[in-house]
Amino acid sequence: MAREPKVSLIPLGGLGEIGKNMMVVRYGENILVIDSGLMFPEEDLLGIDVVIPDITYLMENKNIVRGIVLTHGHEDHIGALPYVLKQLNVPVYGTKLTLGILGGKLREQHMLDNVKLNCIVPRDIVSIGPFKVEFIRVSHSIPGAVALAIETPVGVIIHTGDFKIDPTPVDGEVTDFYRFAQRGEKGVLALLSDSTNVERPGYTMSERVVGQTFADTFRKARERIIVATFASNVHRLQQAITMASHYNRKVAVVGRSMVNVVNIACELGYLQMPDGLLVELDEASRLPRNQVVYLTTGSQGEPMSALTRMASGDHRQVEIMSGDTIIISANPIPGNEKLVSRVIDQLFKLGANVIYEAVSGIHVSGHPSQEELKLMINLVKPKYFIPVHGEYRMLIKHAQLAVDMGIAEANIFVGENGQVLELSKRGGRFAGRVTSGRVLVDGLGVGDVGNIVLRDRRQLSQDGILIVVVTISRDSGMIISGPDIVSRGFVYVRESEQLMDQAKEKVKSALDKCSSRKISEWASIKSQIRDDLSRFLFEKTRRRPMILPIIMEI
Repeated sequence: MAREPKVSLIPLGGLGEIGKNMMVVRYGENILVIDSGLMFPEEDLLGIDVVIPDITYLMENKNIVRGIVLTHGHEDHIGALPYVLKQLNVPVYGTKLTLGILGGKLREQHMLDNVKLNCIVPRDIVSIGPFKVEFIRVSHSIPGAVALAIETPVGVIIHTGDFKIDPTPVDGEVTDFYRFAQRGEKGVLALLSDSTNVERPGYTMSERVVGQTFADTFRKARERIIVATFASNVHRLQQAITMASHYNRKVAVVGRSMVNVVNIACELGYLQMPDGLLVELDEASRLPRNQVVYLTTGSQGEPMSALTRMASGDHRQVEIMSGDTIIISANPIPGNEKLVSRVIDQLFKLGANVIYEAVSGIHVSGHPSQEELKLMINLVKPKYFIPVHGEYRMLIKHAQLAVDMGIAEANIFVGENGQVLELSKRGGRFAGRVTSGRVLVDGLGVGDVGNIVLRDRRQLSQDGILIVVVTISRDSGMIISGPDIVSRGFVYVRESEQLMDQAKEKVKSALDKCSSRKISEWASIKSQIRDDLSRFLFEKTRRRPMILPIIMEI
């Protein structure tokens, strides 16, 4: 008797978290990857630049990976590709703007000529191995967003990507309800749906609401206007540009990622920039203050972003002045609230008028609220339902919403990164796990910072470091010089001379204990110094600095 065909869904990121989205669809000896995103580090990831998915499973099966399909061009969906494509050279499929943004990233890494990018338009159907993938237009906060209808030998899987039901989108490209409904009528095996806003009742407001707020703000502003938003939120940028043109203000762009996206979006026709409107920063600084609009990065309070540097007075070309109007057109990503609040406070101290989401309608989400999620389930009518893209409580809430919509609890699967979900026409089940997790990127290092390094960084940030330097005679084992103690981040040596003198005595005492050991037993001697000194310092200060003994012999 022939075995019943099964298709496996394996999330490598995006479940139980916001960002780092990556989903694997496997049928037999064929793998299709959906998205490859990054997430920005939380506060406990000291010094880390970005976090990307662990693709060990894909590397173990690299010979059967047929391609990567992209839903849209946000960082949490394409940001990991420059790292992934270095190890996994497979075709990539996406819309024009998505590939335009990705191409800019690959060009910076000198990888553009080595990657096969395939540009698609909504309603295209592409064969990738045994999979037939249809790209279905959806509304989101970036143009070129698509959902995916993936035909497999087991049935059709629909992945919504990030979407919202916006009946009046800025670009007029309305979600393709007809195709979703057609797919639903023909039968859908599984629906993977965006869970980011599942806790919000009702509907997400249209992007045009922000345009109305922009109009009011631009009309009232008497000095410069600085608009901070996500660089990839092209619809938001277009509305700011339109308002600047209407009120006879020139536009200058600040921040590397903002410059890149504006250039790409203008080149591809996604941004309509009237001739002569865009000026360089030097020219903007010479214009009257009531004739300038700056578009800048930094809506999340990132320490090195343009807006944060302006707020702290560190930006070389733009200085915040009293009377400036600052529009922060974005919601803080969970974990960034303190950073954003700090920047807003600093801007107010400099005399700026700051308009932010907490007190105005200056931002709307690009994700669906509860009624839109219900509509998607009603259109698609899936047999199985899998909530994706959200923290765990969001996935549970979305599952409960699906139950309310009539989907059987046995057919709803709330998974975790790395869990293998096997689906057949008869039923579904979790069937083990694969390697998954996070890879930390710090500078040029990818994955070379792990838990031990983070633990050391955490200890250094909390209690500082003491470096103990001792010179010992190779022949006699006697101390020739030292011990000298260098303190960084622990205590100020000039005000703690007594403590430092006592610490030196403890080091000498530890060395006396080791006098019978061979001088070559450096590890044992260093461990004795570290243990004795650590115990003494904790008794005196209730702190545990990192202690680094350095022993030299002459």
